[in-house]
Amino acid sequence: MRTKAKIWLTIIATLVTLLMAVAVGSVYISPANVFRIILYSILEYFELPNFVNMENITVANYAIVRNLRLPRVLLAFLAGSALSVSGAIMQSVLRNPLASSFTLGVSSGASLGAAFVIFLGFNFISFFTLPFLGFTFGMLTILLVVGFSAKIGLDNNTIILTGMVLSLFINAIITLLFALFRENAQRMILWQMGSFSMRDWQTVVILAPIILVGSVLVFRYKFELDILTFGEEQAQTIGLNSKRTKIILLTIAAALTGSTISFVGIIGFVDLVAPHVVRKIFGAAHRYVIPMSAIIGGSFMVLADLVARTITAPTELPVGVITAILGAPFFAYVFFAKR
Repeated sequence: MRTKAKIWLTIIATLVTLLMAVAVGSVYISPANVFRIILYSILEYFELPNFVNMENITVANYAIVRNLRLPRVLLAFLAGSALSVSGAIMQSVLRNPLASSFTLGVSSGASLGAAFVIFLGFNFISFFTLPFLGFTFGMLTILLVVGFSAKIGLDNNTIILTGMVLSLFINAIITLLFALFRENAQRMILWQMGSFSMRDWQTVVILAPIILVGSVLVFRYKFELDILTFGEEQAQTIGLNSKRTKIILLTIAAALTGSTISFVGIIGFVDLVAPHVVRKIFGAAHRYVIPMSAIIGGSFMVLADLVARTITAPTELPVGVITAILGAPFFAYVFFAKR
């Protein structure tokens, strides 16, 4: 099948997935009615709501779609897209199938920021305190990793090992906080498992431009990513400043991951699985890998969240548990099959 046909099939499948994710829940709303409600909401913004027939759609169903499910599904898609693009960058820059922002300590840094809020009660900008500190500590972690590695030469193995060592150190601090402040341990554990519960349009509006800008910036480096995939010597032969490019791309990847997990908690395996699937279907060229990782990763996250909120309804599972259950066996198969 030609690449363009694969792309269009993926886009259509993604739209169907988003529509069904909004339709399915404790109260089932037909996809046709979901589509009408979404279209009505869009046209209402342009003061043209009369073009959509809203007959037989109750006020309750309208509120469920517009205020609860639609922002949650869009947030899940954005989070999956950001994590997948970040994972694609890390795997290409570091030439390691296991590389991710989580490997380099971004998740550990964000967890430490969240721990200060949850355990120590920091609260200086209300709702945004936890996301702000989570993002800040995540970025500080990657800056420490890159800064230390740069003094040694910014070798790929050095970057990964530095990230792992720093992650272990930060996790030790978090464990100490768990021991000292046990009364808030449950809340911290739930945050570390990741969830899209109780998120609204405010979070979507904040994250959407960050993720869009980050993804566009990465796409501008698509040819540099292709070159880095072949190694340092090839990059230097062509004349690419590999150190500078690495630092820029690693920072963007960390920003995408940090901004996402600071709002929804730690969700793993999406950033590892989605880029591998994309490379298997569309090839290794980053003009396809970057946008298709965003689409497939977003769809995977939406499906994982759908399972998390319906499989044990009316209770809800952490979405990070679902992604791990689905992602770990798949990634093990892909990794060992290559070996």
